[in-house]
Amino acid sequence: MCTDPRHALRERALWRMLYETAARAEEVLRLDVGDLDLTNRTARTIRKGGDRDTLHYASGTARLLPRVLAGRDRGPVFLSSRPPRTDALPALSDLDPATGHARLSYRQASALFTDATHGATLHQLRHSALTHLAETGASSALLMAKSRHAALSSLQRYVAPSQTAVAQLTAGLDPHGRRRKVDG
Repeated sequence: MCTDPRHALRERALWRMLYETAARAEEVLRLDVGDLDLTNRTARTIRKGGDRDTLHYASGTARLLPRVLAGRDRGPVFLSSRPPRTDALPALSDLDPATGHARLSYRQASALFTDATHGATLHQLRHSALTHLAETGASSALLMAKSRHAALSSLQRYVAPSQTAVAQLTAGLDPHGRRRKVDG
């Protein structure tokens, strides 16, 4: 989905960033252009509870963000596709001064993702990211740092390794299993 050109650039960038950062949707949707460090592939956000924190993203997001920003140097990163109605003007901090478009709302972002996936939720991107990281062997400490969970018990519901991952772990630890000889 994140590479499918049938989906709008804004959505692909948002979905990719949500997956790569394992962030809560609200944390990414509240980003302003000034919060981004495009060189170091990080973004400063306000996490659940109000603390400032850093999100780390990978090359997929890094390639899409400059196109989403289209030269803008301030305002919200992710914008609605049209200017707000005059009877429902958002806060000035939620408006892009160059286009007059408002920050993309969670409600709209969620509806776009649910429609594109035929029922999935934005939160499932976070869940999938953490599950996939756990399956690669990432430690609990790294998973907590990536997800910004304060308690291991909160993280555990996201880390549900697949049966394939469990089988691979078991086979890898089997002392009587066949091992390939490595030349060298």
